[in-house]
Amino acid sequence: MKRRNFLIGVGAFAALGAPLAFSAPQSRAMVVHFDPLCGCCSDWITHMREAGFAVESQPTQSLDAVKERLGVPLDLSSCHTAEIDGYVIEGHVPSGAVERLLRERPSAIGLSVPGMPIGSPGMDVAGVEGADYDVILFGPEGGISFERYRGPERIDS
Repeated sequence: MKRRNFLIGVGAFAALGAPLAFSAPQSRAMVVHFDPLCGCCSDWITHMREAGFAVESQPTQSLDAVKERLGVPLDLSSCHTAEIDGYVIEGHVPSGAVERLLRERPSAIGLSVPGMPIGSPGMDVAGVEGADYDVILFGPEGGISFERYRGPERIDS
């Protein structure tokens, strides 16, 4: 198609009131850094893959150095650290929270579920009710609650 014909077509399309959206889709590819001896990290990776994320696993003996390089505060750290589309995902963050982060694109370093709450993705314990926990949106100035969960279920609006 010639450039002129393309421009005429785009102009006609716009004249009909059709929206023109040329935004690039966000990436669903992530790299997860984790201690190779940690089983719950593998379970979280499975959770993310089942949600449609393309996960590259990177076992490391230097996880603290990865967290420091990516700006994860000590009080928000957990057992694994992921990178996706310019954000850091720390710990057992549910896939829905990651999807919301990528959709809304807030100004932040990333999301964290500090510690390892029972019932969070990868921390499922058969017969045990999931704990309440916050997914924290964090940046250089600190963090705020992004979403609240009970086990795998979001409990805030």
